[in-house]
Order: sequence, then C-alpha cells, then structure tokens
Amino acid sequence: MFAKKHSKAFIGLFFLSSLIFGQHVKQKNILVKVLSFNILHGATTNGSFDLDIIANVIKKADADLVSLQEVDFKTNRAKKYDLPTELGVRTKMASVFGRAMYYDGGEYGEGVLSKYSFLSTRNIALPYTKGNEPRTALEVTTVLKSGDTISFIGTHLDHLEIDTDRVSQATALNKVFLKNKYPTILSGDLNDVPNSRSITILENFWKASYKKENPKKTFPSENPTKKIDYVLFYPRRKWKVVRRETICDTIASDHCGYLVTLELLD
Repeated sequence: MFAKKHSKAFIGLFFLSSLIFGQHVKQKNILVKVLSFNILHGATTNGSFDLDIIANVIKKADADLVSLQEVDFKTNRAKKYDLPTELGVRTKMASVFGRAMYYDGGEYGEGVLSKYSFLSTRNIALPYTKGNEPRTALEVTTVLKSGDTISFIGTHLDHLEIDTDRVSQATALNKVFLKNKYPTILSGDLNDVPNSRSITILENFWKASYKKENPKKTFPSENPTKKIDYVLFYPRRKWKVVRRETICDTIASDHCGYLVTLELLD
C-alpha cells in the first residue's frame, strides 16, 4: 500500500513538474517585432500632412522597434515639426533622430522608435558620390524585458537607378556593423530588389527575413509591384523568423510598412 501511494505521489509530482517546466520553456521564447516604414517626410500621399495617420499605422503594427525613413527634423515642409519626437509621443515610444543632411531649414535622415529605452545610439554616415543625396545608418542598442541586449539599425540606401552608391553603402554597412557585440537587426528602405548587387552583398552575411520564393512586395503602397523594404539580422544562428507581413496604407505613405516578428534564440 505504501509503495502504491508513494508511486502515485511520485507520478503526481512528476506531472506537476512537467507542467511547470513546460510553462517555463514557453515563457523563455523571446519575440521581437520590427517594423520598417518609409513615412514620406510626413506629407501623406494626399498632401494632408496628418501625423496621426502615420502614427496609427505604427500603433496598429504594435512593433517593439520601428525604423523610419524619409524623416524630417524641423524642416519648413514639415511645418518645423521634429517628426520622430511627434510620432514617439503619439505612439508612446522612445524616439531618436539621425541626420543624413541639412535640408529646407532643418535636417533630414532616419528615425527609430522603441518600446524600450536606449543604452546607446550612434549615427554612421554612409559613403555617397559627390552631388548625390547623403545617407546614414542610425543604430540603437537596447535591453529587452528578457534581459537580453540587442542592437537595431535603421537605414535608407540610395534611390538612383545606377547602383554605385547602394553597393558602396551596403559594403560599408557590413564593414561597420558585423563587428557588433550584440545580436543585431538591420531594417529599412534599401531601394533595391532581391538578387540585386547591393542586396546580395548584404545577404552574404545578414540573413533576410523574406521568403525567397515569394517575397512580399512593399512599393508602391497602392498595388505594390516590387520589394525594396527589408528586415535582416545577424548572426544568422541567433534569430528565427516567426512571422512576416505588409501593412499597406495608401494615405499614410507611398511605401507599405514591412512588419517582421523574430525570435531571439539561445
């Protein structure tokens, strides 16, 4: 009788331990939602300059980290607004701006929004041909709720048909950021299609989040015909793609937002 009771108690304890252990494993999944969104310097496609329309796309995505391209900082055309700060307030996210160039009475470049505070930020000027538009890469390093530290980069590569600057910019991104200490995500409007020279240079090291056989098209937002917005990550073994989707609001921007859920692996 004692042996039977002892056996039942052991089985019950084993079952309870399994449940607790299973929940523990499940809770250890570390998910990071990333949105790349070209915001058309806040203009909106109907010219209304309504920042709430843009903010609503970001809030709907519910991303942890957002890279913003075509970002104005106190320019005349943006009514002297600091767009990253304005969008940060509207979405209740931390914000930072990285200047690529002075423009129209203010500055123009990249923005990052985050649900988490920043350990550090840095803005890296990318190479460009004299007379072309300067480009930059804005990086933030942050600590997730899990306690894991990651880096996140937002960038916007050259848009010209000749890919000279895009190739040199992609090469520079590899040279600078592959030295990173922490698992890193690269997000932005790269202005080139899969299998192009610049994207291939990046993908020699970074893992792309899109499906090679059927990449989600991101431009233009009304009936998109090509993919030019990306989320990539490094090291490859540290990340796994859980979900990918596009958010195509034809008024908020001429680009679709590209939203990717990643899992940070042990």
